[in-house]
Amino acid sequence: MELQRALSDLAEVRERLAHIQRFEGYSAPAAAASGALAIAAGFVQMALAPNPASERELRLYLSIWLACLVAALLLNYGAVGFWLLKHRGPGEQSRFRTAALSIAPSVALGGILTVALVDHSAYAMLPGAWFAFYAIGLFASYGVIPSSAIGVTFGFSLLAVLFLVTPLERYALNWWVMPLGFGFGQIAIGLLLWRSRQA
Repeated sequence: MELQRALSDLAEVRERLAHIQRFEGYSAPAAAASGALAIAAGFVQMALAPNPASERELRLYLSIWLACLVAALLLNYGAVGFWLLKHRGPGEQSRFRTAALSIAPSVALGGILTVALVDHSAYAMLPGAWFAFYAIGLFASYGVIPSSAIGVTFGFSLLAVLFLVTPLERYALNWWVMPLGFGFGQIAIGLLLWRSRQA
């Protein structure tokens, strides 16, 4: 009986510590909006280069998705910056540094690999690589985002595998691939962030 009570108390302490460590500056609306933006970008690609093959179409593909990335970063980190202006306590600043440092390596290495793949004209590997590095970033951020986001993290990991090492690789540049991951994935993260704030 005492052992059961001790285990229950330990679980409660761990849950409280996880809540204290969680970074609350991520915005549910910004995450969902960036997902909606990725879906819109998919429709733009569908209209202009649904399955890019020529050099011009491949460059257009890259332009569409890099523009989408920049817009998503502005949305999400703009929301974080606005949150930090309203929450200046040392605890919040520390949790922000932890959150930023946890995802920074995957962002930096993802950018470097993108340059390398484009330089070698390996465009078909881009979506899988992007999914993989985003999954790594989510895994690294596990302590500062809702624990329920683990399902989305595994979803990105699965997409990385599917579009890097299976026959689906030949569809990697199709217009629906990026919205499938970053569109619905970011919307799911937005919903999970919103639910965690209601709890």
